[in-house]
Amino acid sequence: MSGLIGRKIGMTSIFDENGKNMPCTVIECGPCVVTQVRTAEVDGYEALQLGFDDKKTVTKAAEGHAKKAGTVAKRKVAEFQGFREDYKLGDTITVEHFVEGEFVDISGTSKGKGFQGVVKRHGFAGVGQATHGQHNRLRAPGSIGAASYPARVFKGMKMAGQMGNEKVKVENLRVLKVVADKNLLVVKGCVPGHKNAYVMIQK
Repeated sequence: MSGLIGRKIGMTSIFDENGKNMPCTVIECGPCVVTQVRTAEVDGYEALQLGFDDKKTVTKAAEGHAKKAGTVAKRKVAEFQGFREDYKLGDTITVEHFVEGEFVDISGTSKGKGFQGVVKRHGFAGVGQATHGQHNRLRAPGSIGAASYPARVFKGMKMAGQMGNEKVKVENLRVLKVVADKNLLVVKGCVPGHKNAYVMIQK
């Protein structure tokens, strides 16, 4: 699936032609530079390596890699397959790769929420009413073990722990607007990640 690298700007809402208010996400999409061309003869598969967002502190290795493409080292680099156009090393792909009305898949890293309990993490109901002496057990998980057999806790038991900070992919988000002069892409709905987080937009 062909695509581009972008940065999540934030959320807003716009009105469609029928006057319906739609929540949407604004993404700074591109321009992305082709930093490497993967070929079936050399790499065993065909893909384009794209770079986005100039890097300030650069290592010699990253500087040399970007120099081959005639650009500067990039902060975010990713590979995409399925481009119909024949791009070459050093070419720039802009947000105009997408058109209004089409559907895209967007993946990113969700917000990290730290160590959370079972009520927030898994939707447990808790004890509910604070009766029968349950003065401090309202959000506790309760018993987690079985009987004397198997006498252990099964793997995958829903318990408290680290929540968020996972790779999430949201599919079939409709492109509402493409603002070419500002490299902005407006899609309907929400996108994983915090503000200024990198996301991958795929057709």
